[in-house]
Amino acid sequence: MNTTTDDKTIVKDYFNATGFDRWRRIYGDGEVNKVQKDIRLGHQQTIDTVVAWLKADGNLANLSICDAGCGVGSLSIPLAQEGAKIFASDISEKMVTEAQERAQKALKDASNVTFAVQDLESLTGNYHTVICLDVLIHYPAEDAEKMIKHLASLSESRLILSFAPKTLCLTLLKKIGEFFPGPSKTTRAYQHKEKDIIQILEQNGFTIQRKDMTSTRFYYSRILEAVKE
Repeated sequence: MNTTTDDKTIVKDYFNATGFDRWRRIYGDGEVNKVQKDIRLGHQQTIDTVVAWLKADGNLANLSICDAGCGVGSLSIPLAQEGAKIFASDISEKMVTEAQERAQKALKDASNVTFAVQDLESLTGNYHTVICLDVLIHYPAEDAEKMIKHLASLSESRLILSFAPKTLCLTLLKKIGEFFPGPSKTTRAYQHKEKDIIQILEQNGFTIQRKDMTSTRFYYSRILEAVKE
């Protein structure tokens, strides 16, 4: 059974249908319920952490960055505002269309950001920095490993990932969340052991440089910055 294809089909269909409307609201600034608002805050904290890391290095202007799984452009747009050259992709056509519209509104000149509807594992090219935030949560361990290996092959210098860490506490929270009705119900999610993710990165020639953790009531994300040895 090809789980990668099955998982990708599920993710693609979800974010082109009911999932798109739900997550567009979460990633926007409109009215949402308490759970969705908490997830919005958590996701934004993850974005803010990564942007702060890159800005602190002082070399964002003209840096080539691949934003794999860009969603509605929450990361791509602020990085483009800093002058970085962005290639942003997402498996969902609706997400990419929304990202393009937001970029046109937010950027005086959107020529340094390119959006594409593309499967993560079909991405090509070489970039100084490859970033993949809140994507691995949609895929089991064996698929995540293939994705990380491919992302590593695109990176000339740095790879930044975020994922839901696998801990007993979060596993219990997820099970509790499955009982929520309607829009508060948890989406299909996979957690990953941090040591396993680090091992994959090290096997592909990267070492961990910076770490952070976003933790709200309903959003948990470990962020790792790995640099090429």
